[in-house]
Amino acid sequence: MVIEGVLRIDFRDGAVRIGPGEMFVVPKGVEHKPYAEGEVKLLLIEPRGVRNTGDAGGERTAENDVWI
Repeated sequence: MVIEGVLRIDFRDGAVRIGPGEMFVVPKGVEHKPYAEGEVKLLLIEPRGVRNTGDAGGERTAENDVWI
């Protein structure tokens, strides 16, 4: 859910733009890439157990269910 600014989410077959007060649900398993040209404040909601770096791993990966 976007609080301030405009967020674009790119998909392999297109993109969506969401502005203040709007919310978009990306279906499970769908490849996507969020992009913001300027500052965006948003609320991100994910199911418990979702890793912050997905399957990529690496030094920025937090333990499951740990607030970062």
